[in-house]
Amino acid sequence: MNERNPNPPYKRIAAEEAWASPELIRLYRKEIEEKTIGDPGFHSLWGFFSGDSPKAKDHSRRIQDIDEERLRDMDDSGIDIAVLSLTSPGVQIFGPTEASVLATRFNDELAEGIARHPDRYVGLAAFSPLDPTNAAKELERAVTKLGLRGGILNSHTLGTYLDDEQYWEIFEAAEALGVPIYLHPQTPPAEMIEPFLKRGLDAAVYGFACETGLHALRLVVSGLFDRFPKLQIVLGHCGEALPYWLSRIDFMHGHISVSKRYPHVHPLKRKASDYLKENFYYTSSGVSWAPPVMFVREVIGADRIMYAMDYPWQFVQSEIGILEQMPIGAAGLKQFFEDNARKVFKIGA
Repeated sequence: MNERNPNPPYKRIAAEEAWASPELIRLYRKEIEEKTIGDPGFHSLWGFFSGDSPKAKDHSRRIQDIDEERLRDMDDSGIDIAVLSLTSPGVQIFGPTEASVLATRFNDELAEGIARHPDRYVGLAAFSPLDPTNAAKELERAVTKLGLRGGILNSHTLGTYLDDEQYWEIFEAAEALGVPIYLHPQTPPAEMIEPFLKRGLDAAVYGFACETGLHALRLVVSGLFDRFPKLQIVLGHCGEALPYWLSRIDFMHGHISVSKRYPHVHPLKRKASDYLKENFYYTSSGVSWAPPVMFVREVIGADRIMYAMDYPWQFVQSEIGILEQMPIGAAGLKQFFEDNARKVFKIGA
């Protein structure tokens, strides 16, 4: 039996829970119809979830709700607090100026929803990565004025990755504010996606992990964390497979970084795996299976892995009962379900 504890000695905090403003959904549907951006991954994913199938309609209703239905689903699943963030790809499919305006509006709307249920929600701020100066200002405003607990970066932005130093003032702001950036997946960019599309592997089944793990590793080897050693990034889905590759990453990067073959690759102050252990937190989002969670706990650290459901993208009400069977004791379960999230997102008791 995988029944969850009906009265656990801890709160359950879900750290990667998606929300969408109705305005954002309207803009997505407009793009699906007009195809002005031409991002094949966006059209593959949101072309389905903007459709008329029962699954798409159910998803659309749940992702926009921030009141009764979401709270009822949390109660039915055993979740006490949700960390809400604008769903992928957020504002990042729009041009920088429009995206910055939308991010401000959506952050205000999210903060208003949280204020209606302050004991159940905290949130992360959207921003426009290709407008780094305004992104940094918006992150600061959202944290200091709206009470949001960090930022949400839906991986690449129109094919652009943030290992380029021209975007680093966003990370500088996060470090200065003492808040994390959640590096959330989206579908691979046009240059990468074609081999995934034919077999339907472009989204959560595999494409998300490949694309987002790539982004995270690009950040590591770029020297970002040598510049900002206190910066913290959160990765979902048990680390997009990167914890599995720690030894191989260290071995291969050690050779590559001293080679003259790659002019943009340089030695780091620490091993690549050190950054993945010390500058990243991990969540279980979308992983209703104890073995990979236990693996991350073992190789990264028990203080670096926390619970998330990935609602409503992967709404599995039974998963808390499954994960509460992990043989880590009451203190370990409290750390996983509550303590680590409270620390990362500064959630008061």
